Amino acid sequence: MQAWDRFRQVIQDRHGYAREWKARTGGRLIGYFCSYFPEELAYAAGVLPVRILGAHEPQDLSEQHIFTMYCPYCRDCLAQGLLGRYDYLDGIGTGHSCMHIRQTFDSWQRHLSPTYSYYVFVPAHVQTPRAHPALVMELEDFQASLEVWTGHPITPQALDGAIEVYNTNRRLMRQVYELRKRELPPLSGTEAMERVLSSQMMDKAEHNRLLKAALPELSAREGVRGGFRLMVLGSENDDTELVRLFESLGAQVVIDDHCTGSRYFWNEVEPGADRLAAIASRYLERPPCPQKDLVERRRLVHVRRLVEDYRVQGAVLIQQKFCDPHEYDMAPLQDLFKEYGIPSLRLELDTTLPVGQFRTRAEAFLEMLQLEAV
Repeated sequence: MQAWDRFRQVIQDRHGYAREWKARTGGRLIGYFCSYFPEELAYAAGVLPVRILGAHEPQDLSEQHIFTMYCPYCRDCLAQGLLGRYDYLDGIGTGHSCMHIRQTFDSWQRHLSPTYSYYVFVPAHVQTPRAHPALVMELEDFQASLEVWTGHPITPQALDGAIEVYNTNRRLMRQVYELRKRELPPLSGTEAMERVLSSQMMDKAEHNRLLKAALPELSAREGVRGGFRLMVLGSENDDTELVRLFESLGAQVVIDDHCTGSRYFWNEVEPGADRLAAIASRYLERPPCPQKDLVERRRLVHVRRLVEDYRVQGAVLIQQKFCDPHEYDMAPLQDLFKEYGIPSLRLELDTTLPVGQFRTRAEAFLEMLQLEAV
């Protein structure tokens, strides 16, 4: 099987992959909700972290457990647990995130009774000098908790190994995304999204082997001439159909900015003698989500760099319905694109509904880009 087909297969059968991995290795699995969860520590403990994501299906199971005015994404994630689709998990974890994901984690704890759960407090105000020592102490407590759960210590060598596996994956994914800067990108936005989503479901060591084998072929692949170069950014988005919709209309999605996309892997852990301090620095200095982007708006600086590096011609700003942090972010992002003279389209999503409802708006947006280019 080709590496690219394997990535797609894992996305389509993520639960089958996890069960097979568990049967083959005898290892434990921990599901996590937020990309601020420090996966390296779990991996160093011999536990495989897998991202808990929704299934994009209409459901009403979560209404008894979580407010209906919370975003569809978090309610979809909770529904997957209530449906028993993550029954193979040995535990759950999350990093301090938005209120909606926090409530999802709490409800999962209360109603599904996992044998192990851990909430890592990642400071919301990452820009304060006190954030780093606070997170280091949190990681120390998390490490101690993992050691009790697994019954063995996490050695410095195990931490070094986990950091290297994760850094290698981030480095390889950056190489994949570098190819999208080309005038004729050799892969579509949908294909790129499949690479990064599968990395959140697979053992990183296996994902690394597949990426290493596939990158030379991908780099040599002839690019396909496409239409306008689009950037997709905003709330969590693991729905490849949205990207596929725009590309089916002739556009090229050349870059994204999501916690399920580029923000997940963008920066590495800088190895140091104090491993936990190095891991803490990585998570505090990563491209921030709006929930952790105050007082200084550092996220806008990162988005500007992406716009310039990937020669963006149009932007699609997506907001999961009721997503307060990203709604707060919309106005400054729209102003940023106006400053560059880049048209933008804002879409409010319900991840449990088909994206085909946006086809007419997508067509109109691309027609507008065409008229402005004349």
